[in-house]
Amino acid sequence: MAEPHPDPIASQAPARSLWRELGDAIRGTEADYTQIGIRKAIFLLAVPMILELVMESTFAVVDIYFVGRLGASAVATVGLTETFLFLLYSVAMGLATAVTAIVARRVGEKRREDAGIAAVQAVYIGLLASVPFAVAGIFFAPELLALMGADEWALAHGQGYTRWMLGGNTVIVLLFVINAIFRGAGDAAIAMRVLWLANGINIVLDPILIFGLGPFPALGIQGAAIATTIGRGTGVAYQLRMLFKGSPHIRVTLSRIAWRSRIVLDILRTSRGGVGQMIVAMTSWIFLMRILAGVGSEAVAGATIALRIVLFTMMPAWGLSNAAATLVGQNLGAGRPDRAESAVWRVGAYNMVFMVAVSVAYFVYNQDLVRLFSADATVIAIGAEWLRILSYSYFVYGWWMVSVQAFNGAGDTATPTKINLVFFWLIQIPLSYLLAIPLGWQHSGVFWGVFVSETSVGLFTLWLFTRGKWKAARV
Repeated sequence: MAEPHPDPIASQAPARSLWRELGDAIRGTEADYTQIGIRKAIFLLAVPMILELVMESTFAVVDIYFVGRLGASAVATVGLTETFLFLLYSVAMGLATAVTAIVARRVGEKRREDAGIAAVQAVYIGLLASVPFAVAGIFFAPELLALMGADEWALAHGQGYTRWMLGGNTVIVLLFVINAIFRGAGDAAIAMRVLWLANGINIVLDPILIFGLGPFPALGIQGAAIATTIGRGTGVAYQLRMLFKGSPHIRVTLSRIAWRSRIVLDILRTSRGGVGQMIVAMTSWIFLMRILAGVGSEAVAGATIALRIVLFTMMPAWGLSNAAATLVGQNLGAGRPDRAESAVWRVGAYNMVFMVAVSVAYFVYNQDLVRLFSADATVIAIGAEWLRILSYSYFVYGWWMVSVQAFNGAGDTATPTKINLVFFWLIQIPLSYLLAIPLGWQHSGVFWGVFVSETSVGLFTLWLFTRGKWKAARV
């Protein structure tokens, strides 16, 4: 009897299935992430989250690419302005962390109407949180730059950039918060499309407004801020349209837009830890930038460029980590803690492999990467040095991101806050100052201080995750 020939159509099924899943991930699905296979759930959530965050970091890379043509002081202006934006990011990301956890838990519990109500309250909180930053940016931009040790060029030409970025910060906050709503609900594909739209507009407008192409006047560094604000504002308009139009997992109706004090307080309580952990981490960077400003504009510029490269290359890892947060929240809501933990270990393994690859790129191509954004030899050397130092234990950061997001996805935002307080404020800042100033290592001291503190915090957070107390968190 002849052996049966393999069916060519059947042999192509795995490949066709992979492409089908990729299409589902990009388009978005109505899949229940508490029921489908863990690998598939990670894939469907992580792909759009990675693409979303790659687009978010592209904002930073595109801006610094064009601003770098204006000189080291212009790049330093961006870096100094970002020290204040980091405070804003702390609030926005902390609030977003809480919103993801709450929405994911409600969706996992099959309480989608409550998820929609929580989403609206989060938007209200975001609007209120943006007001102090807008006032500070519009009325005190020169004073803020001077406070951070800006040079004469930055004080004369950079205040327009600072005024636009801080004055228009509402779109930044809402972009974070509403995308967190979609991610928590499992609609990561919508969050991805928002960033693609916003970033596409920014890429087109950046060179036009900075250098004055066509009928547009050359606005210099201020043009970069205007382009970014217009791009993000358009993204927010699209977010609101999708939120009210309805998505596969969440929808806001007119009956849900009333102010709900109890829910607002619940969100603030949960976000307190998220905001706290972000403020600790971000303010630590403000102190580091102040130390670098004392070394010189080239040190600030080199560190700023290196940070942009780091943020860009870390986005896939953050995308995977965000997928872990959604899976933890939804599976805890569905009463499946073991499945939540299994998802974290799976995502952590994927993250480690990716971060090792990035480490190799940093070690081998550090100067080439920085040279893409600056022709200044000193700036290139400083930025390349930081990338090389980071490459020594970058893979640890991959596990750190996933374990932190596991705590956050469970609603236990207080634990990462306490960890950050110890490792960033009590170790990173004093150690960086000691190495940079009293011991005379200058910018190298800051970089090694960051290396020691962030490697240590990664290992400690992962160990704490293995103890499992996060499974009992309530939101």
